[in-house]
Amino acid sequence: MTAPLNPPPPPHGRPGYDPWQLPEGAHPDDHPGTVRDEPLGREIRRAALTGLAVVVLGLLLGFLWSRLAPHVPLVSDGEAVYLKDTEGEQAIGADGTFALLALGFGAVTGLAAFLVHRAGGIAMVCGLALGSLGGAAVAWQFGMALGPSGDVVGHARTAGQGVTFDAPLELGALGVLVAWPIAALLVHLGLTALFGPREEPRVHHWQTHEG
Repeated sequence: MTAPLNPPPPPHGRPGYDPWQLPEGAHPDDHPGTVRDEPLGREIRRAALTGLAVVVLGLLLGFLWSRLAPHVPLVSDGEAVYLKDTEGEQAIGADGTFALLALGFGAVTGLAAFLVHRAGGIAMVCGLALGSLGGAAVAWQFGMALGPSGDVVGHARTAGQGVTFDAPLELGALGVLVAWPIAALLVHLGLTALFGPREEPRVHHWQTHEG
């Protein structure tokens, strides 16, 4: 047997009383445990700040790369400049060092973005991806600026004939620049999927339960 759906009489004879009216300030979709959508402007601003912070971290990556990457030894005979070790793998090592550092920075920034904001969304993903790519580019340029001089001829002249000196720090494979954003997105999206907030089914005010 179901309960009658007729509304109860107005309490104390109060005119205009609607028993189905929501409490003042309530939203039709409000329900305990429901995740409300965040304002778009706030979400975009938060994502932009996250991306900017990640770009600034590129300076630290560039500094570490310039200190940890192996340098390519060069030597001059007074007329031309040659590789001192023609079979050396220092150039590949410089790319590998950058890639490993970028993967580490990507994992850390993806984790930090999740712990600070505890939310996903397209805006945050885009901000993290663009910030990571920008940070990698900053690290590349800043690391080269901190490395050996790019003026190979002048450096060879200063060093003298037969004296070994370091070649400029460079990236041979520019594809390693995407290591940071890939790692950051994988970590952030994985954590969001596993531990992010869940959106509960919304209960509307006109829904009734059968008795």
